[in-house]
Amino acid sequence: MEANTAPNDVLFVLLGAIMVLAMHAGFAFLEVGTVRRKNQVNALVKIISDFAVSTIAYFFIGYAVAYGVSFYSAAPTLADKSGYDLVKFFFLLTFAAAIPAIVSGGIAERARFQPQLAATFVLVALVYPFFEGLVWNARYGVQDWLEASFGAGFHDFAGSVVVHAVGGWIGLAAVLQLGHRKGRYGKNGEVYAHPPSSIPFLALGAWILTVGWFGFNVMSAQAIEGISGLVAVNSLMAMVGGTLAALFAGKNDPGFVHNGPLAGLVAVCAGSDLMHPLGALITGGIAGALFVWTFTLAQNRWKIDDVLGVWPLHGLCGAWGGIAAGIFGLEALGGMGGVSLVSQFIGTALGIAVAFTGGLLVYGLLKRSVGIRMSEEDEFRGADLSIHKIMAEPEYDR
Repeated sequence: MEANTAPNDVLFVLLGAIMVLAMHAGFAFLEVGTVRRKNQVNALVKIISDFAVSTIAYFFIGYAVAYGVSFYSAAPTLADKSGYDLVKFFFLLTFAAAIPAIVSGGIAERARFQPQLAATFVLVALVYPFFEGLVWNARYGVQDWLEASFGAGFHDFAGSVVVHAVGGWIGLAAVLQLGHRKGRYGKNGEVYAHPPSSIPFLALGAWILTVGWFGFNVMSAQAIEGISGLVAVNSLMAMVGGTLAALFAGKNDPGFVHNGPLAGLVAVCAGSDLMHPLGALITGGIAGALFVWTFTLAQNRWKIDDVLGVWPLHGLCGAWGGIAAGIFGLEALGGMGGVSLVSQFIGTALGIAVAFTGGLLVYGLLKRSVGIRMSEEDEFRGADLSIHKIMAEPEYDR
């Protein structure tokens, strides 16, 4: 049995990496369905290009920043233990690459292409791995201090804060640097809707993300001996809670309904290994309602033109998930215990601070050096023709 442990763990983590890799197709189609038709090609190209750049950034720099591991060794050394360290890198890379995939939805329809690739490289090489290493590798002494001071470190099993809140708050910083799309708001505060181009594509993206999320959460155990049915059921209950809350709070709007399960899954990541399923259901329900309320507020009152609502969905629901782990993870509320609400607040706040500051610095420097926004003419034509010289579908057939 021991002889099979390493190969089985390799297969387990590899399957998780493949499932999370598939989620990037979900990011792509969610954006394709939400943006206007003249920006659909750009959405598809951005996601796969960002993944490629993320791989290079994380392989050569980011993984070492987070875990102190480099790959400057001969192949036989890297393949030791059946290559477990390599597939672990692959798995964690798919998480890292989610950061620019999240940001992509917020800055859609007006961001320049090459500067966004440059931002992706810096974010995945430096900003994200810094916080990832702080939480998941206990670097820089923060986790030790939290445990000594409050009885437990910051708990984020599958990345409510490490991945989602970080991506969402970087996205907010990018959106604020870019400004709103032309024609989105009037001079006197009028709000002009830019409706989604394809509800079926939006729904397809949401479903791909939802299915892949069970690899995202369950396989965060990173070894077969750590696999937990509790994580799977909690993910399911949070997904359902988010869907139903968004259905009712969003008054049957299909965009809200299909983002509802994503909100619930974002929120449950942190405490999915600790909560009772009823706690996961409540966590997901609150997240679904929180997304609908804050998306509407940000778009219509605060005039934050976050196209896919990545800040409400990932930034705020992710932060709620970090805090919820400290509430519903308590034994008094049916949880597994071993968590501190104070540590959850501090860890969540720290993640927000690192992400928002990092996002402002990266996008601010690019804005002042090379520019990050398309010209008004190119934005009017659409990113598909302006950047890629082709539309998603021909206007007519010869």
